Amino acid sequence: MTAVLAIAAATLAAAAAQAQTAAQAVVAQQAQDPGARAGTAYDVAFPNAVHHEAQITATFARVPAGPLRVRMARSSPGRYAIHEFAKNVYAVSAKDGRGRPLRLIRSDPYGWTVAGHDGTVVVTYTLFGDWGDGTYAQIDTTHAHLNMPATFLWAEGYDDQPIRVRFTPFDPKWRIATQLPAARGANSFWAPNLQYFMDSPTEISDFALREWPVTDALGKSYVVRLAVHHAGSDADLDTYTAKVKRVIAQHYALFGQAPRYDYGTYTFIADYLPQITGDGMEHRNSTIITDKRGLAEAKFAQLNTLSHEFVHSWNVERLRPAELEPFDFTRANPTPSLWFAEGFTQYYGPLLIRRAGEMSVDDFLRGLGGTLSGVVNSPARRYGGPEEMSLRAPFVDAAKAIDQVNPNIFVSYYPYGAVVALALDLQLRQRYPGLSLDAYMRHLWTTRGDTELKYTPADLERGLAELTRDPAFAKAFFDGSVHASGLPDYAPLLRQAGLVVRPVDATRGWAGMNLVDGEGGVGIGDAPRPEAPAYAGGLERGDVLLGLDGAPVRDAAAAQAVLAGHRPGDRVAVRFRQRGVERDAVLRLAADPSFEVVRGETTGVAVTPAQMAFREGWLGK
Repeated sequence: MTAVLAIAAATLAAAAAQAQTAAQAVVAQQAQDPGARAGTAYDVAFPNAVHHEAQITATFARVPAGPLRVRMARSSPGRYAIHEFAKNVYAVSAKDGRGRPLRLIRSDPYGWTVAGHDGTVVVTYTLFGDWGDGTYAQIDTTHAHLNMPATFLWAEGYDDQPIRVRFTPFDPKWRIATQLPAARGANSFWAPNLQYFMDSPTEISDFALREWPVTDALGKSYVVRLAVHHAGSDADLDTYTAKVKRVIAQHYALFGQAPRYDYGTYTFIADYLPQITGDGMEHRNSTIITDKRGLAEAKFAQLNTLSHEFVHSWNVERLRPAELEPFDFTRANPTPSLWFAEGFTQYYGPLLIRRAGEMSVDDFLRGLGGTLSGVVNSPARRYGGPEEMSLRAPFVDAAKAIDQVNPNIFVSYYPYGAVVALALDLQLRQRYPGLSLDAYMRHLWTTRGDTELKYTPADLERGLAELTRDPAFAKAFFDGSVHASGLPDYAPLLRQAGLVVRPVDATRGWAGMNLVDGEGGVGIGDAPRPEAPAYAGGLERGDVLLGLDGAPVRDAAAAQAVLAGHRPGDRVAVRFRQRGVERDAVLRLAADPSFEVVRGETTGVAVTPAQMAFREGWLGK
């Protein structure tokens, strides 16, 4: 071998050794930091937070030859309607890996196409965000409250690639609360894929943190974190934390075990601030809770939203309707099973607070009675059962419409599903000793939720048949109260617990008008229900009440007092203005169909030991 060849060989050997060492270093780094393998990397800063702007740079690596399509989402996990997040993105520019500008082509409102790249595309844009809830983003000098679909554009074809994100907080005091696992580098995090990333809301602020270990009945241990951005005291937060601990213990007791939190933690991310909008939104290993009121001001009522959303870490995040996975960010994601996913969750939210001793029986029954009365008396059940109402979610779930919608054709799948849950719970307890809705939820969890086997309505019916060993009962229940709009007579079912169903007010006349004071006089605030005397008299939402019983109407309270002085069956003369035309009608007042649920002992009804035992087995001692 010549000297030249020897030198060349040595050089090649050294280069190969260096390459191997570099490759080994990369492999080692990737093993310690999965974010290092990211196909997408985001850098987020807030230099203009005072005007609600974020500056975001997205880097897409290993881009195949040909144009790259980047876009904003039109929907968000946990929401069922369309939300046009692209409307808050502007000042978009692109360059390649060597910093050369690239041309952006926008052919539709939702995204951009980039061509001529060198395998790397770097897109920079400005995001405006000033709506703090579970769906959108809010940026100001107190925090950055980020829902990921409202914040980050993404590239088509990159769904399964890891993602890294790095935040530069506006204020050095700000910290980061998120279900995203930490990556190497300050304020850096990663996600295994687009689905997980988009499901990971993030709060960046000077929040207060409480965290504690939880070990479930199977011996699995996790850390629960409560990150609260609020203006209250540490004492308020300590009181709230103690309540949260007691309530979520009931959640674990209900399902018998904790979900498998992917990275060992579950995080409650809460904003209780005046500029926020009240909401709650579940995610796989975290939840967002927002309320304008402080903890003490609300008397810790935020516990209701927290309890509802935490049920979702089992029911919907893992025990999941087939139609909701994988989530499609380009359209609405409807399912006929929201009566179960949301409605049964709505039933358990306050029930678990009651079982924890953080709500009195009377307060629980007050809410339950109002929900039950509203659904039973809803005219919307003429137009469909729980599955139909579930499929209407894209029209109502924080969706916006210019035209008026008939309010008498829809009842929310939240309360509707809750009263279906109540019916099933009480019937199971009545018909099958030792069974209850708790047992049904645990059965579904162990057969489908724990293994994340998605379900259809037929699977839910099959699970009920398996639990009861009574397919005929399961079929009758689903045919009557799920596929159709039938509901049972709740009075005898509730009587098992020594509870009484009674009219709210059977003595006063009821016109079915919601009267409100306005600039034009006393107006009708809501459309009357079809069975209301006001409906029969031709009154509508927006009409102005001018006179009752021949006397002028001064204000809403006085008008209500006149009506309250009458009894069911009385006739009342009404004068009103409807779209500029004055009209007259005579209303024959009826009895208010609203009812309430109360403890029998408060009405003079004797409650037997068996009824009390039933009540305590259901509502807790």
